[in-house]
Amino acid sequence: QVQLAESGGGSAESGGSLRLACKISGRTSGNLCMGWFRQARRGNEREGVAVLASDGSTSYADSVKGRFTISRNNAQNTLYLQMNSLGPDDTAMYFCAAGMPVLVDGCHNYRTHYHAMDYWGKGLRVTVSA
Repeated sequence: QVQLAESGGGSAESGGSLRLACKISGRTSGNLCMGWFRQARRGNEREGVAVLASDGSTSYADSVKGRFTISRNNAQNTLYLQMNSLGPDDTAMYFCAAGMPVLVDGCHNYRTHYHAMDYWGKGLRVTVSA
C-alpha cells in the first residue's frame, strides 16, 4: 500500500509560479511510478501532467513542457511539481498518483492512462487568474 498526501497549490496570477508537494508513505520501494494529474472540471477525464519513473526518467504533457518540472526528494519521500509561467488553462484539481508498472518504461504510458495508477491523493485546487 502507498499513501499520498498533497500540499501546496492555491491561487496565482497568470505568469506566476506555484509548487505542489506530495508526501509518500508506505511501500515506496520497487518500480514505483509517480505522477501528477489534473482535472479541470468534475466529470472531465483526468489529464496526465507529468510522470517520474523509478529510473529517474520523466515525461510531460505537451501543454506543460518547458513550464512544469516534476522531481522527487528520496530522502524526504516527497514528490514535487514546480509550475512556472502559469496560465488560466492550468486551473484544475491536481492529484498525486502512484502505480507499479511491470516495466520501468511503462510509467510513461501511465501518464496517458490514468486508470493504470493504483494510488491517489485527495487532490488540491490550483486557480490561476488572468
